[in-house]
Amino acid sequence: MDQLPVEVIGNILSHLRAARDVVIASATCRKWRQACCKHLHTLSFSSKDWPIYRDLTTTRLEILITQTIFQTSGLQALSILMEDVDEFSASTVTAWLLYTRETLRQLHYNVKTMPNVNILEICGRHKLEILDLAHNSIVGVEPNYQRFPCLKSLSLSYVSISALDLNLLVYACPKIEVLELVNPEIAMSDAQVTIELSSSTLKRVYVEAISLDKFILEADGLETLHLKDCALEFFELIGKGALKHFKIDDVSVIHLDIGETVEDLETVDISNFTIIWPKFYQMISRSSNLKRLRLWDVMFDDEDEVVDMETIATCFPYLSHLSLSYDVRYGVLHYGLQGSSDLENVVVLELGWTVINDLFSHWVEGLLKRCPNLKKLVIHGVVSEAKSHEECQMLASFTTAMVEMMRRYIHVDPHFKYE
Repeated sequence: MDQLPVEVIGNILSHLRAARDVVIASATCRKWRQACCKHLHTLSFSSKDWPIYRDLTTTRLEILITQTIFQTSGLQALSILMEDVDEFSASTVTAWLLYTRETLRQLHYNVKTMPNVNILEICGRHKLEILDLAHNSIVGVEPNYQRFPCLKSLSLSYVSISALDLNLLVYACPKIEVLELVNPEIAMSDAQVTIELSSSTLKRVYVEAISLDKFILEADGLETLHLKDCALEFFELIGKGALKHFKIDDVSVIHLDIGETVEDLETVDISNFTIIWPKFYQMISRSSNLKRLRLWDVMFDDEDEVVDMETIATCFPYLSHLSLSYDVRYGVLHYGLQGSSDLENVVVLELGWTVINDLFSHWVEGLLKRCPNLKKLVIHGVVSEAKSHEECQMLASFTTAMVEMMRRYIHVDPHFKYE
């Protein structure tokens, strides 16, 4: 250990991340203390890492963090996550940021202060590449002054911001590639809540727990779009057909438009969603390069709508991963086995149920026959704690049917996941 360069020791300590572990390790010897002071590049303070943080007074905690940060030089990644702690002094937090901002590349910040600390004003115009803000307020963005020339990833969780300031903030990040919005508090300027964002460099957008009248996203280079637990009346993506991965999970939307040029789509993942199948199918049917398709707990606007395997097989010839949940409503199976075309390239098949019946095992075998090159089968099931005799019999019959079926498909690797 004595032969290790002090820079290497600094790199080792940086991989510990948690400030408490770094401080303990740095007490090993003088050389390790020197590495901590001069060559430490990553430091994290989190109330989840060490529960004692929550038992200390705010003043004592501020002193500990201040002493630790001010003993370092050249920090590149700083994480201060104190969501379970009382409000800090704004002047103290400002001092931490002013001390580190010249070298900082990553900032993960979840600190309650009184008054609010203007992160944009302190850290703008520097070398920050990743900014993760939570439980903060952003007011009056000045894109010419509060500019982030190097920022590639922006995450806002439980942040209060107006629609205009959000648009200006994205505009102030000319190299932004990743945008995450989690339960933001959008300040209303009029009766209709509308967000319009525009960026030519965005590649990935994740939006969770947001309620809006209208969301318009203009991003020519967007490759991944994930909407989760949202309530939207109107959502439109304006791009140039770069979208590759599209995921919707528990979203309510009246009008959905992801553009006409979707030929490059490789993944479509829809769950807990009500869709008008003809419109949705028309939207993705031109995605002939689709490799992964997941339709899970999907409700159809029209009770008589059926998605047959023939349609999936002919429209998506390169499909390699197919996931479907078994759903029978009003006597209609929403994923029928009509047609004769095989899913030649499907190697992973995921099937599941929420309510099982006698037909499920027959449906599984019907799909197995349509996937001649299948390598892996995953069965997802929901098993209630209180089971009647009939439910136990049904599960037993299914187990027996699956054992017999797998004897005929010995080349397939079966997996079962129950919840």
